[in-house]
Amino acid sequence: MKVAILASEKRDHSVELADLRRQLTEVSPQEADVIVTLGGDGFLLRILHQYVHLNKPFYGLNRGTHGFLLNAYSPKDIAGAIRDAEGKTIHPLRMTATAEDGKVTEAIAFNEVTLVRTGVQAAKIKISIDDKMHLEQLVGDGVLVSTPMGSTAYNLSAHGPILPLNAGLLAMTPICPFRPRRWDGALLPDASRITFDVDDPDRRPVHAIADFTSVEQVKKLDVALDRNLSAHLLFAPGFSLDDRIRDEQFKF
Repeated sequence: MKVAILASEKRDHSVELADLRRQLTEVSPQEADVIVTLGGDGFLLRILHQYVHLNKPFYGLNRGTHGFLLNAYSPKDIAGAIRDAEGKTIHPLRMTATAEDGKVTEAIAFNEVTLVRTGVQAAKIKISIDDKMHLEQLVGDGVLVSTPMGSTAYNLSAHGPILPLNAGLLAMTPICPFRPRRWDGALLPDASRITFDVDDPDRRPVHAIADFTSVEQVKKLDVALDRNLSAHLLFAPGFSLDDRIRDEQFKF
């Protein structure tokens, strides 16, 4: 098995790297059968962004804190663990952000795309789905669109719903909404095209964030699932990403 081994620089992984290199044939990501990461969830996400275009499977080993997207590290039979792993294919969101100066920025997000106020005044945002306006004005700190994989992250902290991976849905969740007072978001088919138009962006500036990409002074934001990009995540048998998301629904 030819494996690319990528390690976060936040900690010393020399022991784990030595274990991996004794058991696996290390090559570049371009030549690899599997890309293995050592680190936390954030490091795996960064590697997904960097190498998703290679269409290779990713096997994350948890040497970080939470490790929701990762496998437990064990020095025993790492090759066998990778070989027996179960795969899950995910697609990222693609945001197209138009700034006040007309500059257009595209970026992908495996977790969520967020539109959030920058200044002291609440944001005012118009929401359209598939070119049909559904909310004339959301007043608050902002709004986010989450994938099922990302629904247990910032989306959950903002009181959004947890989505099973195979639900075929996206979660739209307001962030500290002031008006409409009782609106708690929407569940949308994952084929939806979502448009946010920012009212009075000079006095009420907002910025957009897609995982690691931030765009300031946004006046319009389009979000849709990008099915042309696929990331293949590998998980140890009996502990799939579906299981982890399901378990999160029963935590208090």
